[in-house]
Amino acid sequence: MRGVFFIVGPTATGKSEIAADVARELGTEIVSADAFQIYRGFDLLTAKPDAATLAKVPHHLIGTMSILGEMNAEKFRKLALQTISKIHSRQKLAIVVGGSGLYIKALTHGLSIAPAADPDVRARLNELSLADLQKKLRTLDPHAAVDFKNRRRVVRAIEICLLSGKPASGQRTWKGETTQGVFVFRDRDDLYGRINSRVEEMFENDVIEEVRNAGAMSDTASKMIGLREIRELLDGKMSILQCVAAIQQATRRYAKRQLTWFRRQTNFQPLNLSELNHVEAVKRISQLAKTLEVAQGND
Repeated sequence: MRGVFFIVGPTATGKSEIAADVARELGTEIVSADAFQIYRGFDLLTAKPDAATLAKVPHHLIGTMSILGEMNAEKFRKLALQTISKIHSRQKLAIVVGGSGLYIKALTHGLSIAPAADPDVRARLNELSLADLQKKLRTLDPHAAVDFKNRRRVVRAIEICLLSGKPASGQRTWKGETTQGVFVFRDRDDLYGRINSRVEEMFENDVIEEVRNAGAMSDTASKMIGLREIRELLDGKMSILQCVAAIQQATRRYAKRQLTWFRRQTNFQPLNLSELNHVEAVKRISQLAKTLEVAQGND
């Protein structure tokens, strides 16, 4: 993607704060690629950047969608491309920041030309265990790039293979151009410690009330990490200590899946933030992004 620099990585690495300072130094704008921060409300539960961070540079696709709206990679791609086009019209580089792997890949590689769902095929697949589904998908599509622990996505990938007669991984609207960016991560103990602390801070800042006051929401929005656990807390099904621990564990597992995804699905330059302080990280990433700016300017 021309004129776009990516900063990707797992949750709680500090992407938002670093990206904002990189963007401010380069005079660029940020496009969020987070599946849940795009919704209005739930600022604490989705760990949206704080007001000070958002004020540093223009941020896009954060808190712009109703909690009632359904969101997917196709909708995100359309919104993101429109936003990036507007940023480019202002003669600026766009920095895409996020940890939602499918949303990132929708921009870097395009989307599948997938057949519509078939109720009969899906019914048969839903009768299988997750282990059997995983085995079937690996047979049909050895290069499948889906979360194998997500039953819904595994079923859909198998469905595409069966209905089209082709591997789902090979069906794209277009092949991605060379993209530039950085994959940020941290040492395991460092990352897990940050996750645990962030969840504790969410509760200190009254995330319980944020969930208590929530009304109806879309099926997509209802998948945000921590929502189910806090609702169980409010229903008296678990203690607050159990709730905090459950969300910390769920977030750590999510971060692990994100790490696996980005290591396998991207060729962005890896950068271990545990080995750098904030200023050093901003400087390193800014230098990489400047290289892209210079290259684009010489085309």
